[in-house]
Amino acid sequence: MIAQLSGRIAMLDVNSVVLDVNGVGYLVQMTGRTLARLGPVGGHVTLLTEMLVREDALTLFGFAEDDERQAFKLLQTVQGVGAKASLSILTALSPAELLQAIMAADKAMVSRADGIGPKLALRIVNELASKTGAIMSLGAPASLDSGAPAADAADNQIIQDALSALVNLGYARAEVFVAVQQAVAADKTADTSAIIGAALKQLGTV
Repeated sequence: MIAQLSGRIAMLDVNSVVLDVNGVGYLVQMTGRTLARLGPVGGHVTLLTEMLVREDALTLFGFAEDDERQAFKLLQTVQGVGAKASLSILTALSPAELLQAIMAADKAMVSRADGIGPKLALRIVNELASKTGAIMSLGAPASLDSGAPAADAADNQIIQDALSALVNLGYARAEVFVAVQQAVAADKTADTSAIIGAALKQLGTV
């Protein structure tokens, strides 16, 4: 399994790059967001990669950051979503925006991507909403280039726990997402119980 490549950009296309690694050219598919960050032909770049193996092809996909690679893998756990659709979604949305769309059950955000209709977008937000642990990984990006530390996953877990509790009480995910966001903005140090209480006030039930 090829997990990372470092080399010189030999060729750029609209959705791929040929990376020269010690004289061997690797064709790497990627999102428009990652392509926009690569720089010109001749420049040196390091990419995180994911390799898909099929009977008739070995295909490499490249990512500038691990959160984008994790989002790419997560999207393909949804029925009907393959590599092409995943790249399209992650060209239209950053991993953080995808996380927001899932938590808010906002199919319109996902359907911004080319080739993603409303029905598939709805399936994506519905199926991924139940995969709490995997979704939380999208909230803690770590840049390969900058070496920046990962975001505090505990804060994301508090938000997700509050959302889950409110949804279990019968509220729509879209409306509780807004209420939870407002509660967090008002008190960034609040624990899950406090967030739930503040969100219920926002919803006008207490």
